[in-house]
Amino acid sequence: MTAVDTQRYRKQQKKGLPSYMAIFADLMALMMTFFVLLLSFAEIDALKFRRAVESMETAFGVQRENRARDTPEGELMVATQFNPGEPEPSPLKPDSPDKTTSSTQIRKITMDQETAAQAQREQIQDEVEAFRAALDDEIDAGLIEVENQLNRIVIRIEEQGAFSSGDARLNPSFRPILSKVHEVLLETNGLIAVAGHTDDRPINTARYRSNWELSTARATSVVHALLSMEQLSPQRFVLEGYADTKPLVPNSSEQNRAQNRRVELLILKSDPEEDAPRSVESMIQQSAEQ
Repeated sequence: MTAVDTQRYRKQQKKGLPSYMAIFADLMALMMTFFVLLLSFAEIDALKFRRAVESMETAFGVQRENRARDTPEGELMVATQFNPGEPEPSPLKPDSPDKTTSSTQIRKITMDQETAAQAQREQIQDEVEAFRAALDDEIDAGLIEVENQLNRIVIRIEEQGAFSSGDARLNPSFRPILSKVHEVLLETNGLIAVAGHTDDRPINTARYRSNWELSTARATSVVHALLSMEQLSPQRFVLEGYADTKPLVPNSSEQNRAQNRRVELLILKSDPEEDAPRSVESMIQQSAEQ
């Protein structure tokens, strides 16, 4: 090769890329392939991916309203059977409580409340039967009625035999009956509301100005008689007087009026189902605060 040819060859070599660039390009291609394989094997945490994208947008000054919210999806080409490791849970606090956990807890609370309510209904029915057994003769004579009303027991004392007409003093012959009622009340729990009722005929005497005073005085007489036996706690009693505002039947006949003149003892039981909504709301609030 002549000197001219050598110079021409060197000029041609200077116009092209250096020889090491081919090796560098092959190396970059292999590295890219390697990282693509790693990506295909990996499982991306959606929350961490979103944070990374938002961080990159902030760093590069990207401004747009619709940010990346979804994990990029692709078809796994290298391996069809692969069990990647579980991603670590995100340290960020979720915006809302776990719906699955909340639903499970709500169902459990509901079932517990239903079980407690059923047990209470059975207990109330047993106590009603105990009252009826203890007051069987008085119930047959029409002096007392015993009923089961939802979550309470009602003992209805008729005016006949208990009070004289227009008077709130208990007849002495009725005290043994109240003693039987007292013995059964000792075996029960719950608040005892004593309510007096009259018919619609107005009253205005030197002792009682209206049916309001008469109904309240009769309820007071029953409470005093029960407390005089010194075994029931005064804290269990609530006194009420309704006059003629809550009749059992219309005051259309003398028989109906006699039925409306009464004193009722209501043994009030707490309702377990009333606490269910509060329990659920409290549970959800506690989950949100965690």
